[in-house]
Amino acid sequence: MTGFESIDGAVAGSAGIDHFGDAFREQRRLATGDAIAPLGDRTVIEVGGPERLGWLDSITSQAVGRLAPGESTELLVLDPQGHVEHAAGVIEDGESTWLIADAADAEPLAAWLTRMRFRTQATVTVRPELVLIGFVDGGSAAQTARAAAAAPHGVPLVWADPWQRVSAGGHQYAEVDEHPGATLAWRVAIVTPDAADALAEDLAADALAGLLAAEALRVAAWRPRWAAEVDERSLPHESDWIRTAVHLSKGCYRGQETVAKVHNLGHPPRRLAALHLDGSDAVLPSPGAPVFAGDDEVGHITSVARHHEDGPIALAILSRRAAAGDLVVRADGTDIAASQQVIVPADAGATADIPRLTRLSRRPTAQDPRDVG
Repeated sequence: MTGFESIDGAVAGSAGIDHFGDAFREQRRLATGDAIAPLGDRTVIEVGGPERLGWLDSITSQAVGRLAPGESTELLVLDPQGHVEHAAGVIEDGESTWLIADAADAEPLAAWLTRMRFRTQATVTVRPELVLIGFVDGGSAAQTARAAAAAPHGVPLVWADPWQRVSAGGHQYAEVDEHPGATLAWRVAIVTPDAADALAEDLAADALAGLLAAEALRVAAWRPRWAAEVDERSLPHESDWIRTAVHLSKGCYRGQETVAKVHNLGHPPRRLAALHLDGSDAVLPSPGAPVFAGDDEVGHITSVARHHEDGPIALAILSRRAAAGDLVVRADGTDIAASQQVIVPADAGATADIPRLTRLSRRPTAQDPRDVG
């Protein structure tokens, strides 16, 4: 427990502090960098040892072998069929590689990494005592959080979320002129318990924001996370996660064949969409609520939030064949109209330019246009 929980007005949820009394005000200030959010729903894993970077590079989706001190990225651990098993933000300080994972995934990820060490000179340690502070870069509170970041090896541990742009080796499926993630300069500082208590004591109440505010900014930016968008069927293509968490031209790793095959030759079977929900009934669906196109169930809600500008919004994973138009979300017996914005198009993938082979069963003729050209 840190000093944030004892602040007047703090309302705790299942994963941390949901809000400090006014979620919309907190969200507005968080978006400008004038508030910080304690992220009790995430946990730190420290990976040490001289062979850590090359080892992580060989077993995860991201190219981290040459990560320099102070650099940030993110990675996925895939199963042999290319499904997402674990996800983590990454920051390197020259002596250790620090992974930021959703709290429920931290121990399973650390256990998997430990099993994969074999004779590699690497150590894996879950660091639950460390506190994570989220903020948007630029404002006064953000500067205070950045200054409080731990620096055990001389490099401040502030993770810069790569979601603002397509990472080297990545690929974006979203067909938009301006991606909503481009304006969200999201950062996460790793701080000691003492530093966290000092932040809680020194910052004014209006400089604090809860998890509801942080989640609303994430959903508006179309940013996937393990705790919400991942299930046993998830491929990174489906949520456009290849833009920052997968390096398409790095060496082999578990699941790489499926990643390449779907990206180059096929289409992901599902696709992530952003939904703007009708708020007239004041009903906000929960994750898992079914999504319908007419009478057909075509997917389900993965994340939902009330945004200070956009109102009720959600992310939903849909069948690739779901119509691109308006949808309906069913929650507690109420049908909620949902305006859909396509994130991952139905024709995402199949990026390889494969020449068409002439059929050998018969000669092409002018009367058979399928075989001409």
